[in-house]
Amino acid sequence: MQVFKVRELRNKILFIVGLLVVFRLAANIPVPGVDVAQLKNFFDSNQLFGLLNMFSGGGLANISIVLLGVGPYITASIIMQLLTMIIPRLEQIYKEEGEAGRQKFNMWTRWITVPLAAMQTFAMISLLRSQQVLGELSPFNMFVIIVVATAGTIF
Repeated sequence: MQVFKVRELRNKILFIVGLLVVFRLAANIPVPGVDVAQLKNFFDSNQLFGLLNMFSGGGLANISIVLLGVGPYITASIIMQLLTMIIPRLEQIYKEEGEAGRQKFNMWTRWITVPLAAMQTFAMISLLRSQQVLGELSPFNMFVIIVVATAGTIF
């Protein structure tokens, strides 16, 4: 194939394939304190949550360390784009300051991703608890799950 003859292109493709392999491996590592068998039965019997699992890249099916996928980053990116319409200074940073402005804008987007990931993890765990998929979690276990899933999302 001609694609693999160009060194730079070959390296980029191998990097992306490597990232996909790492993500798929991480999607099989459950967060602590979750009954995986009970969770599997729930996802097999509920089509809506099966669809949510598909959108999370399969990470939701065993409440893995990457259960949210890139969802919080996409949400943060949308929020930042909407804020550029509301706050003229953000639009100026993004459009007029060139590459340095875009890097600053992207840095803020990544910072917004962290609390969004924590909130979305809390909401997902609360939703699964309300469906009796997860048992009672102590506040410490809930905190550990939120921290692990947030770190997995940022990773």
